[in-house]
Amino acid sequence: MNKEENVLSPSAENREQNEQTNFLVQLVTALSAERRGIAMTSVIGAASGTPSRGYNLVSVTDLPDGSGILAYLTPIAPGDDFGTDIPFLEVTARYETGNRIRVRITDANSTRWEIPQSLISRPSITDPLPPNLPLVPVSEDITSNPNLLSPSNSDKLKFSYTSSPFGFAITRAESGEVLFNSTPADTSSAFRPLVFKDQYIEISTTLPTNSALFGLGESTRPDGLRLTPGRTYTLWAADIGASSIDINLYGVYPYYVDVREGGRTHSVLLMNSNAMDVVHGGDYFTYKVIGGILDFYFFAGPTPAAVSNQYTELVGRPVPVPYWSLGFHQCKWGYKNVEMLEYVVSNYKAANIPLDTIWSDIDHMDAYKDFTLDPVNFPREKLQPFLKKLHADGQHYVLIVDPGIATDPNYPTFTRGLAEGIYIKDADGSYYLGQVWPGPVYFPDFLHPKIQDFWSGEISRFHRDVEFDGLWIDMNEASNFCSGVLCSIGQKPMGGDINSITTCYLNCSVSSGSKWENPPYLINNSNGTSRNPLNRKTIGVNSKHAGRELEYNMHNMYGFSEAAVTYRALLSLRKRPFVLSRSTFVGAGKYAAHWTGDNSATWNDLSYSVVSVLNSGVFGVSMVGADICGFNGNTTEELCARWIELGAFYPFSRNHADIRSSFHELYVWESVASISRKVLGLRYRLLPYLYTLAFQAHTEGVPIARPLFYEYPADPKTLDVDTQFLLGKGILVSPVLDEHRYTVEAYFPQGSWYDLFDYTVIEGKGAVHVLQAPLDTINVHLAQGRIIPMQDAALTTAEARKSQFTLLIAFSNSSEYSEASGELFLDDGESIEMKPERGSSTFIRFRATKSGTKGSMVSEVMDGEFALKYMEPAWSVKAIVLLGLTAPPSKSTLAVNNQPPHSLVDISHEGLSTSICNLNVLLGQEFTLTW
Repeated sequence: MNKEENVLSPSAENREQNEQTNFLVQLVTALSAERRGIAMTSVIGAASGTPSRGYNLVSVTDLPDGSGILAYLTPIAPGDDFGTDIPFLEVTARYETGNRIRVRITDANSTRWEIPQSLISRPSITDPLPPNLPLVPVSEDITSNPNLLSPSNSDKLKFSYTSSPFGFAITRAESGEVLFNSTPADTSSAFRPLVFKDQYIEISTTLPTNSALFGLGESTRPDGLRLTPGRTYTLWAADIGASSIDINLYGVYPYYVDVREGGRTHSVLLMNSNAMDVVHGGDYFTYKVIGGILDFYFFAGPTPAAVSNQYTELVGRPVPVPYWSLGFHQCKWGYKNVEMLEYVVSNYKAANIPLDTIWSDIDHMDAYKDFTLDPVNFPREKLQPFLKKLHADGQHYVLIVDPGIATDPNYPTFTRGLAEGIYIKDADGSYYLGQVWPGPVYFPDFLHPKIQDFWSGEISRFHRDVEFDGLWIDMNEASNFCSGVLCSIGQKPMGGDINSITTCYLNCSVSSGSKWENPPYLINNSNGTSRNPLNRKTIGVNSKHAGRELEYNMHNMYGFSEAAVTYRALLSLRKRPFVLSRSTFVGAGKYAAHWTGDNSATWNDLSYSVVSVLNSGVFGVSMVGADICGFNGNTTEELCARWIELGAFYPFSRNHADIRSSFHELYVWESVASISRKVLGLRYRLLPYLYTLAFQAHTEGVPIARPLFYEYPADPKTLDVDTQFLLGKGILVSPVLDEHRYTVEAYFPQGSWYDLFDYTVIEGKGAVHVLQAPLDTINVHLAQGRIIPMQDAALTTAEARKSQFTLLIAFSNSSEYSEASGELFLDDGESIEMKPERGSSTFIRFRATKSGTKGSMVSEVMDGEFALKYMEPAWSVKAIVLLGLTAPPSKSTLAVNNQPPHSLVDISHEGLSTSICNLNVLLGQEFTLTW
């Protein structure tokens, strides 16, 4: 920082400056009085009508526990662009952990909207720090204490500030690298100092030329994974199809990851749920927020995986997923009766294509009302036997729930909700009236103190009639077929077609005249040239929740709050919940999986899906996928073939289509069926690996599907790879994304990479390779240094789990010496907790080494009892496949637990793979293999 700079400690010089005028002393006294509830008058005069010029620092003191500072600011000169400057601001900067700094800026006099603790639980600004966090008094210069907060200097952050105009910087304590700096360089800077109004907050940071930025969502991005200079990213949840590009979609994530030279990585979260535009100016980054407070969290990293860990430690780890959810799913809006569900399930079985879960869209409902069954097409007496057989075959059923509750006085869910008063209210105190599939609806208030009991009760009652295995919550931005407020029911259009149903027939006022409906700054909502109003096709922003929270503030968290309440409701069924949510927010991964929404059956949408899936993982939603073969429009045989090749490796793998689209189940074309058997066969063999990745996501926050730079951050070329991705650390997926293309240009980082279908090898040297990719082929490679646990393929996850294990060990093919490692987590796949626990789970580490013609592999087992007892016969390792050996070991040199192998052990060698079969060593007991 080239202006006067102060580290996170008020020096004697600064304190002297703070006392230079009686005005400042009076101000601090007044602030203290205000905080004690004593009335005061503003020291600042009326706004001058000029643009805001930032704030002056007028007071700074240490926090009592020595973890940071408390400061107060006043405007340099009054300004009224986008409203009047808030006259007194309070700034708290605090070290919360060794890798996290929080900077909070709010109105010093009045309480402003903040994300409720009930939705995202996090340390308050006054909570005691963890007992193991080393501290020094803030009055010490932190640069003189290299052990402050973290034993690794390179991992620590430092806060510093300028006094006039006030700005702050976050730097790495050891190197001094600036990660965030909100102080403009001078008056000609591309951005201005802090602006803080009632409905407009602006803050910026400088960006160096070596920043590679990722995150901010949710939107579909043809530009690729990296954020693009010159673009404005709008954060406002909207029911807009995923095939719409560069536009605000269903979810909201004011979070970005910054990868710098050498791969050093940090990330920044703005904990704010209000609408905002974020402008990427190339050498600066500007937030333009229309409410709430500035509540920044800075995560030190210094790797992509580390920032994911630190970020999800704060907002919530990805939810434990049921084992079956990693299987293949089939859905279509238009499965109009039970017989059609039976037909689809039986066709998958006849085609020998894996299928774990069949889904129902709104077809199963009686007049599109939640928690009901169509008495003609989905009568309970037909559905129950179907579900009984489905479950007996190890398969599952998921159905949809929309938030809008039909205002039908003969509808028990509606009347029970009315009795409890759990609906959102309009500006005049009446219940807010909207319109979705069932017609006029009220929207549940998922912040209401009685909502959990109400929602849990509805789900429990419905489950007694329909033994579903998970819930799909859709339309929860919330979507509304009408725009406006203070609505009443008008003349319903004739006809039952989709256009008639979705035509608004409510009589609504455009506005109630509230300032919330027409803020002084209009975000780029829906990327419209006229900037669509916030009320467009959603709940009116002037509506109120039970605690009088405005929808203006809560809108972006509506889907999140529904996911949290739905997840907790499903806990009462005493199995691990599965919730799929369309609208998400920071921390939503703690409760729900996500799909990328209503895409289209186009080659562009196929390509876009890679970036969308990877972004969700960065945001902390690890269980994510896109609608395979495309939702809107009619797919083609070639497109569907390429899409299942890719979609077989989404963390969440589901084929889905619109009611107006042609059927595109995987058995429709024989070529697609054949490809599906191949790629889903590999997916099901990889289930132990995928489930272990899900466990690591839940415990460490790392994505299941991740960009290449996550594992190779020091390789700058990986920063621009957004048509390939990794599953965990070890598996590289390189799909074909263009029509009539039968090769793929794939980037391979350094190392040996083995094709998982035939074990041929590519020596990666940080370059692009052109790979053959005929229509029936997707390139999937295993990185050297990894050990992958596998089981046999089957038509369901339940059947696949019964098979014995194979360990695939990938050594370097070009080095005499090489190491490899891997992990395996096992539990019953359905208990609510997903954690290491004696008798309930087993965790195993595998390590292997080769040195010339010799080598070894060891297993380290934690709590092996579960692995020895859960399955009958007990799980064992039947085979080990070694990749990268120049010659196979002889049986005479092979030893298992330092003993010669039994007579049935067989060794074979083909190409670069050596298979040691018939080992049959118990998985739940530690063992060694040497050769």
